[in-house]
Amino acid sequence: MSLNGKYALITGSTSGIGYGVAQRLAEKGANIVLNGFGDAGEIEALRSGLEKDYGVACKYVAADLASEQGVAALFDDMAAQGVAGADIIVNNAGIQHVSPIEDFPSEKWQLIQDLMLSAPFYIIKRALPYMRKKDWGRIINIASVHGKVASVNKSAYVAAKHGLIGLGKVVALETAKENITCNSICPGWVLTPLVEKQVDLRAEQQNLSWDDAKMSLLSEKQPSVEFAKPEQIGALVSFLCSDDAAQITGSELTIDGGWTAQ
Repeated sequence: MSLNGKYALITGSTSGIGYGVAQRLAEKGANIVLNGFGDAGEIEALRSGLEKDYGVACKYVAADLASEQGVAALFDDMAAQGVAGADIIVNNAGIQHVSPIEDFPSEKWQLIQDLMLSAPFYIIKRALPYMRKKDWGRIINIASVHGKVASVNKSAYVAAKHGLIGLGKVVALETAKENITCNSICPGWVLTPLVEKQVDLRAEQQNLSWDDAKMSLLSEKQPSVEFAKPEQIGALVSFLCSDDAAQITGSELTIDGGWTAQ
């Protein structure tokens, strides 16, 4: 399978799952548009590294996606860098806030919905005309096991991820007769820098070794007691972009070590 000549826009791709997806798609020949926040020097190293390692073009756009105007700026910045549109969209950007509902800050609720549900809607709305013109498109939403099941104190995140899966199903139905697919991937615990910090904090608070803290965290939800890896998420994204996956649309696929089988 080759994705040569196609452009993949991956939101939240300057670290973690998003960057793992970028690596896998670049490995298949796709040109990459990175998006996210972080240290400018570190992001440039990631961008230039993808170009050097995989021989693809790689752009970076810093747009804040928490508004329709921010999404418009994202596509305007892409166009200014010579990228007319995206053949592949990976909606991955996200944040988390944990709090009981009665204490949940209203502004945090709104920010999570704006970034994790509204932004994918606006991105897909902007991307579909280009995909239809090219007669090819792949849209992959990085949802979560929390798009299928819930956990306490995560009302905004769970609501947004459930909504994201629903949005993907509607997009799939509206494009079902075209060479465009839309699917959601639902990871459980994935070993990313943010999750590593959670393990570090648990180890410190409970006076545990890192390995024991990892087991403590995973055993609460993930029967395999092993983290999924960003590159494994990337491998599934890569498959969903292939011709072999042309009849997979409107689906949600889990990578969760058995979490939702319980």
